[in-house]
Amino acid sequence: MTKIPNMETTILSFKFDHEFAKRFQKFSLIAGILLIVVGIAGAILPQIMSLVVTAFLGWMLITGGVLTGYLAFLGRGRSMIAFLKPVLLIVTGAMFIFYPLAGMAALALLLSVYLLLDAFGGFGLAYDLYPMRGWGWMAFNGLMSFVLAMVLFIGWPVTSPLMVGLFIGISLFFDGLALVSLGILAGKART
Repeated sequence: MTKIPNMETTILSFKFDHEFAKRFQKFSLIAGILLIVVGIAGAILPQIMSLVVTAFLGWMLITGGVLTGYLAFLGRGRSMIAFLKPVLLIVTGAMFIFYPLAGMAALALLLSVYLLLDAFGGFGLAYDLYPMRGWGWMAFNGLMSFVLAMVLFIGWPVTSPLMVGLFIGISLFFDGLALVSLGILAGKART
């Protein structure tokens, strides 16, 4: 058996930044607790959460359309094509606001895709964190997002007004729980 020089004793060393861990713990706990509270409110009042999310998205689209239109105007757009995107943003936002049930159905479909992506992101983060402490919470978060995506997609569009708010609330709750858990673990790592 031949020996490779300097491969006999390999030592990994990491510089632990206590100041970063302190900031991470603080912001992780604050954000996690806020997400848990909003998540519980959304799960208790799912129709109101669905309506709030639909209206918020509608107003965001309208705002984006107005700003994009203003920039097209400042750029002295010579053709109507420069104003196509702003008009589409404004019309889409207005449809979300004036037709909230259709907006909720559209959101339900988009939410199922988001939750699938969130699930794969959670699984990927859990894989990256493994075998460190806390990887299981990220994997559990990914699993919950996957289950929610499947339930939402199966009941679409009939259950959209109820499910959008409920699932956003549940997803935010588990995101908050994962952040609180990581914040607690960061505090333990500092000591």
